[in-house]
Amino acid sequence: MAASQTTSAAQSLDALGSGQPLSREQACQLIRVNDNDLPALLPAALEAKQRFKPDIITYSRKVFLPLTNLCRDYCGYCTFRRDPGHPGAHTMTPEEVLEVARAGEKLGCTEALFSLGDKPELLFPEMRDTLRHLGYKSTLQYLEAMCELILRETTLLPHPNPGLLSAEWIARLAAVSPSMGLMLETTNASLLEAGAAHDNAPDKIPAKRLRTIEEAGKQNVPFTTGLLIGIGESLDDRVDTLLAIRELHGRYGHIQEVIVQNFRAKPGIPMRNWPEPTRGEMLRTVAVARLLMPNMNIQAPPNLSAPYYDDLLDAGINDWGGISPLTPDFINPEKPWPHLEQLKLLTEAKGFKLRQRLPVYPEFLPAITARPGLLSERTRIAAGLINGVGRAV
Repeated sequence: MAASQTTSAAQSLDALGSGQPLSREQACQLIRVNDNDLPALLPAALEAKQRFKPDIITYSRKVFLPLTNLCRDYCGYCTFRRDPGHPGAHTMTPEEVLEVARAGEKLGCTEALFSLGDKPELLFPEMRDTLRHLGYKSTLQYLEAMCELILRETTLLPHPNPGLLSAEWIARLAAVSPSMGLMLETTNASLLEAGAAHDNAPDKIPAKRLRTIEEAGKQNVPFTTGLLIGIGESLDDRVDTLLAIRELHGRYGHIQEVIVQNFRAKPGIPMRNWPEPTRGEMLRTVAVARLLMPNMNIQAPPNLSAPYYDDLLDAGINDWGGISPLTPDFINPEKPWPHLEQLKLLTEAKGFKLRQRLPVYPEFLPAITARPGLLSERTRIAAGLINGVGRAV
């Protein structure tokens, strides 16, 4: 780091105790501090977290339902997606969905996380045939039906991550799920260029993703989003992505959770030789996210930062995200989730209590349960279940 940058970073570190909101310039300086400055940066982020939600770290006990791994996007970092006929290509049947959900129910899960490729039927006639056989016209219509199936037949609550959505589909899915999500990933549109991470990924255009997140805000839908670091974006891009999320939340108040996710290299992907974010990079990004958004829920997946994931608590996260005692992380299958008992022990060793939550955060529950209908009824039941067992592990 150049001397002028070092001076600026030091000034930004000195200003952390002033209580003033973090500016873009300060955030861009702080995200560049070296590892030797982490002892100054992390306590400020942790203090901000403690003012927001003191002493508690939450998680959602879930089952992971990969409804279909067919996808029309070809992201350079993804091992989840498949083309029809490729090994592992699969679309779950309703019977498979229910089987996994009921097994998770027995293990105390309250979230059914639906992950799926973005509108694969637009590219693959095989997916259109599959949907026709199942009795649906589109992947989103099938997802809607499976969310309703989960609500009617289990005590789990659906949380779909279906990709880009129109205003109509946000409304339809919001009727059968208390929350939903779409990772913004980055605001850097240059990653759509040839050879970059989002080359040949038409649904990763940042403006389109921002439009979906904004439309969810207009409809007051509790929404999970976040950024993916290490895919070719700059440090300033990371700050700008966080600021875009903050700005949308400031307008609509609907973003229930901001995920800071780190890229992990895997065999067989175009980015298999790409450098992964370091521990220091992850801690700096989480800390800056907390300082930019002191009153928002900040999450980082523990399995992607093992074996040092408990250090993320020092950087100001207040949530571990979804953890499954049953199903693997189908997006990062080589990175198993920690056992809940280990997660509890490491969380408590840092001085926090671990509490289970629903896929929709507690502060968003009143708006969901105030509505008449099946979703409201099932959400109240699920909230009673985790409160009845005391939300601790």
